[in-house]
Amino acid sequence: QVQLGESGGGLVQAGGSLRLSCAASGRTISNVFIGWFRQAPGKEREFVAAITWSGGTTSYADSVKGRFTISRDNAKNTVYLQMDSLKPEDTAVYYCAADLHYFGSYENKYDYWGQGTQVTVSS
Repeated sequence: QVQLGESGGGLVQAGGSLRLSCAASGRTISNVFIGWFRQAPGKEREFVAAITWSGGTTSYADSVKGRFTISRDNAKNTVYLQMDSLKPEDTAVYYCAADLHYFGSYENKYDYWGQGTQVTVSS
């Protein structure tokens, strides 16, 4: 069992930066795959980024590639999403998700989810 908790969301102006954190508890995340997803008002939840347990492989949605960076610190049981050059269209609730076996962009493959953190980007 893995419990996830997101933090770091807030209000930022376009062009600014935020760093989201996903803290895991219940078991070590050293061999858990982690993904970030987001859901904007009135839209379906969409994939943002994912990282393998070693941190050696990452994947990004085209919409955030070059602006967002996913990383992990297994010693702290935490995964980060550094978001730079934020745009109003990045406004959403951001969720982290975990799975013991799956690495990728399909949300229904992830077994564990956090409660989400709101990110609002003003123009």
